Amino acid sequence: MKKAKIGLLALILIASSISLFGCGVKQENSAGVKTYAVATDATFPPFESTTPSGEVVGFDVELIKAIAEAQGFKVNVKHLGWDPMMKAIENGKADIAAAGISIDDERKQKYDFTEPYFDATQVILVLENSPVASVDDLKGKNIGFQSGTTGEKAVQKLFGKDYPGAKGYDDLPGAVNDLSTGRIVAVIGDNAVVGEFMKKSQNNKLKVIKDGRFEVEHYGIMVKKGNTELLKQLNEGLKKIKENGKYQEIEGKYFAK
Repeated sequence: MKKAKIGLLALILIASSISLFGCGVKQENSAGVKTYAVATDATFPPFESTTPSGEVVGFDVELIKAIAEAQGFKVNVKHLGWDPMMKAIENGKADIAAAGISIDDERKQKYDFTEPYFDATQVILVLENSPVASVDDLKGKNIGFQSGTTGEKAVQKLFGKDYPGAKGYDDLPGAVNDLSTGRIVAVIGDNAVVGEFMKKSQNNKLKVIKDGRFEVEHYGIMVKKGNTELLKQLNEGLKKIKENGKYQEIEGKYFAK
């Protein structure tokens, strides 16, 4: 019964979040300016997170707003969570998804993506005194990752989809908490996200390990399959802000060397 109640509550929260978009698809004001509904999973700083007041902020948020300004439309960004975000694009409850989404062949079968706007790779986060030096040292060990991300896919690719040591978490801090208590021996996550966590964390007993076996990933902004009109708008806007320096300005704010 407890699981059933939790599931019902989750469904209610998801439905409430999606309803915040109103009718979901693009709307126009009296001046003919379109507003697109943008869904995100704001548990992925510095790409997206929420402030105490509930505002969604981050690199992706500023990026999509800059593209909108360049193209003359507006956006309404809402945090839905990962799976609800994907569903919202599929069923037309949202027009755009921006959440550090890696472009891969599996996702391209169901969604369309812009040109890549950010390159990332996976890294290994371990305790400072850990003997782990590469992915080879993780075989047979408990490994954490944020569920639904390419960190999870990396673990599956390296150790198999049914690997018993794979442990999914809602967010990176949850995984790091179990790392600190010894429930897992490592966390695998995107380099930019792990870097942001390390920058803000007061825990100096962690270290990051790079491994060349992790492939470079390309992030893209996602739309419903076949929405070529919106995809063209986004790609044109992305090109404009890269040419006029706005992209570099936003990138420097969140990923200073």
